[in-house]
Amino acid sequence: MAGIWLDALDDIARTCQEHGRGDLLQAVRLKRAHLLDPALTVLVVGEPNQGKSQLVNAIVNAPVCPVGDGTTTVLPTVLRHAEVATATVVQTPLPVPGTAPAADPPAVQRTPVPTDQIAAGVAGSTGRQPGGGPAYIEIGLPRALLGAGVVLVDMPGGDVAAAGAGTPVAALTRADTVLLVTDSTRDLSVTELNMLLHLTRSHSNVAVVQTKTDLVPDWRAVAERNRRHLADAGVPVPLIPVSAALRLHAAATDDHTLNAESGFPTLIALLRRHLAAKPDTLARAAVVLTARTVVEQLAAPLRAELSNQRSAEESAPMARLHAAQREVDELRRCSTRWQNTLTDEMADLISDIEHDLRERTRQILRMVDEAFETADPLVAWDAVAQWLERSLVEAAEANRRWLVQRCDWIARRVAASFARYGHGSLPPWPLTASVEYGAPVPELERPNVDRFSVGQKVFTGMKGSYGGLLMFGLALTLAGMPMINPISIGAGALFGGKSIRDEGKQLLRRRQATVKAAVQRHVDDFFIQVSKDSRDAARRAQRVLRDHFVALTDELQTAIIDSLRSAKEAADTDAAARERRQREIQQRMIRLAELYEQAQQVTAARPAPLT
Repeated sequence: MAGIWLDALDDIARTCQEHGRGDLLQAVRLKRAHLLDPALTVLVVGEPNQGKSQLVNAIVNAPVCPVGDGTTTVLPTVLRHAEVATATVVQTPLPVPGTAPAADPPAVQRTPVPTDQIAAGVAGSTGRQPGGGPAYIEIGLPRALLGAGVVLVDMPGGDVAAAGAGTPVAALTRADTVLLVTDSTRDLSVTELNMLLHLTRSHSNVAVVQTKTDLVPDWRAVAERNRRHLADAGVPVPLIPVSAALRLHAAATDDHTLNAESGFPTLIALLRRHLAAKPDTLARAAVVLTARTVVEQLAAPLRAELSNQRSAEESAPMARLHAAQREVDELRRCSTRWQNTLTDEMADLISDIEHDLRERTRQILRMVDEAFETADPLVAWDAVAQWLERSLVEAAEANRRWLVQRCDWIARRVAASFARYGHGSLPPWPLTASVEYGAPVPELERPNVDRFSVGQKVFTGMKGSYGGLLMFGLALTLAGMPMINPISIGAGALFGGKSIRDEGKQLLRRRQATVKAAVQRHVDDFFIQVSKDSRDAARRAQRVLRDHFVALTDELQTAIIDSLRSAKEAADTDAAARERRQREIQQRMIRLAELYEQAQQVTAARPAPLT
């Protein structure tokens, strides 16, 4: 019947090799060799001072393991069958530091120990080579139970996992049956329950041996509580109360009743049943446990990798793709922003420049009007004309400088939209403050103004004096005076002078109005021409900026599109690889599940676990 579980174990080994787990493969091979060995390895573990060594002595009915106060088991003790009592310290040499491990493991060092020095050997003070590796003491005894194939291993007290590490014979994977020893002076501790949980996951045959029943009158109540603790913890293992002292005393007196009272016949019968069941029932259960351990070890990294692939936010290629997509969207928003900025700012610039020029020319006109409120154009025209031309030129230059400054500021503001791309360069700038205007402004011509000539003054004076002479002369004739008299002549002279002064003032106002109108027309022509030149310059600047940044946008778009294309290709490749890997992991998980189901089928027809 061994062929069934051997095939399952070989499948487990092949699966370990397929997954590249050499450590698990080695453990499965050791388990295979151990299961083919007819001997039953019984591991005796427990916390210190629980009576493990005395229990082993009582099983073999020989004081081979040292017991007593001050005696500490340092090395694991292995009891095998031998025709003559022997004791040997077995030690594995440590590899030389800095050298590659050898293909074949080094031979163990075996040091015989006199039987009267077994206690020193177990304490580790005799037989161990200095600087050597892990060691254990092997004792041979001529006992029927050992001769039947039972091998007892007395482990040093402490944690099971710590005790089994680093000792070849004490490796838990090489134990067929595990006996956890606890005494009757107390209930099972939390540490012992945790040890049992650990043991039952890796061994199908585990039992609790409650020792020292001869020292505790109410050991049965302790045993009942311990069974409840085991049931509550979900640990379905048998509990066997024993007394090593009664067993050894019964052996010395050949008292069968006392031997039965010691509880050891039940324990030894359990060991014999396990020994008989090892080639079939025990081996099947061991294969199932091995399959579960291997499947858990192989599935854990696969499950973690699959979970990471499914729950990972994004891989590096996908991150690149998303980043490239964000860059495309950002460039689109950037293009919209800089175009809107350029359009809005240029519209505001044209409006502001025209308003500025209008205000400057209005100020000049107000000053000209104020000047010609009192000044005579015939006298002040040359000086005013020179000042006017100079003021208009200064106004145009100031307006032009502001236009250039504003265009430069707009260009820098638009360029700031590309700062995140590292492209903030400005185009070759076509505007300067000294550029000639598009069309020449008409020169200011001297307006035609009426002069107050001497003849006009004489004629005006005569008309005024005639009226005064006639009016006063007629009035005086009523008084009996002649029409022409000194009073009428004086009145005529007075009226003539006034007429000359009034006519002069009217001619002055007409000349001033004519000059103001001429200056207004000239300033309007100047404003129209300069305003058009400014608008044309602003539009030229707008076109230059537009063409420059459109070309820059196209360049960036080409680079980003290329990056997006390469990122998409990499993301597609990565997604395909991830999908293939996920399918591979899922297939491996299915294969592991099938492997575990096959291992469980090995035990489908076997009897219930031995107790």
